[in-house]
Amino acid sequence: MRRVSILVYEDAILSAISSTLDILAGTNRFLMESGKPPVFEIELVSEKLKNIQLHHPAQFICHKTLAEANETDLIIAPAFNGPPDDVLEKNRALINWIRSMVQRGAEAASLCYGSYFLAEAGLLAGKPCTSHWMTVEHMQRRYPRAMVLPDAVITDHEGIYTSGGAFSSLNLLLYLVEKFCGREVSVHISKIFSVDLDRVSQAHFAVFQGQRDHGDPEISEAQSYIEQKYNEDISIEEVAARANMSRRNFVRRFKRATHNTPLEYLQRVKVEAAKKALEAGTHNVSTLMYEVGYNDARTFRTVFKRYTGLTPQSYREKYSRA
Repeated sequence: MRRVSILVYEDAILSAISSTLDILAGTNRFLMESGKPPVFEIELVSEKLKNIQLHHPAQFICHKTLAEANETDLIIAPAFNGPPDDVLEKNRALINWIRSMVQRGAEAASLCYGSYFLAEAGLLAGKPCTSHWMTVEHMQRRYPRAMVLPDAVITDHEGIYTSGGAFSSLNLLLYLVEKFCGREVSVHISKIFSVDLDRVSQAHFAVFQGQRDHGDPEISEAQSYIEQKYNEDISIEEVAARANMSRRNFVRRFKRATHNTPLEYLQRVKVEAAKKALEAGTHNVSTLMYEVGYNDARTFRTVFKRYTGLTPQSYREKYSRA
C-alpha cells in the first residue's frame, strides 16, 4: 500500500483536508467492494499535538506527530487561510519535514495555497507548478525560480504535484487516484463524487486585478488611464506620451511594474469588462465586442479565449445570470 500523509495545522482549510480524506477513503472502499486490496494507507500528521483545532469549528485527531512520522510515500499539503508570510513562519517545522521526507524518497502534493509549503521547502525551483489564480503573481515574485503556470489545474514533475485553486484541487486528487489505481477507478470515483474529470484550465475563474503595489507613480497613472479609456482607440504610443516616456522605456517600466506589457494589460482590462457584461447577461456578443473596443470578431474571440480558456459565447452560457 502507498502511505499518504495529510498535513494538519490550525490554518488549514477544512474542506481541503476533508475532501482528501473522502476521495482517498472512497477509493479504498470502492477497491475493496470490487474484490481488490486498498491502495492508500491514510494518516493525518501534525507538528506537535495530535488534537488539532482549526480556525474553523472543527477538530482533527491526528495519527502521528512529525517526530513519529519518519516514513511516508506521499505528502499532501492542504490549502490555508491567512497571509502566506505568517502561515509559513508559524509552520516552519512542517516545511522542514516535507523537505526531509522528499530527500528520503517521498513524493509531495499541494492543494491550492498549499503550494507555498512546497515552494518554501525548495521543491518547486526549476519545476512547473500551479496554485490558486489569486496568488500567482505573489508566488512569481517570492519564488522567481518556480515555473508558475497560472492557468494550469494540475502539474506533475518528478514526483512533485501541484493543483489549482480551491475545489479545482479535487482534480489533482482524481489524477493521483488514476496514477496509482488506474483510469477505470478514477472515472468511477469522479462519478461517485460528481467531479468533472480532466479539467485542464482554471483561466475562466480568474478575475484580473492590475498589479498596483509596485511603487511607480507614472506607471500607476498609465494603468488608470488604460482602465478608463480601454473601450476607445488608444495606442501604446499615446499612453507613453502621457507618461512623458519613450515607447521603449515605457514598455520596459510597465512590464517590470505590472508583469504585463501595456498591450497585454489593455487586453486583460477589455476582457475583464467583457466578462462582467456577459455575466450580467445584458449584451449579445456582437454588441459587446464594439463596446469593449474591438472591431473584428475574430480578434475579439481569440483574445478572449487566450485569457479565459473559453469563447465569449461559451463564457456567457456558463456564467450569465439571464
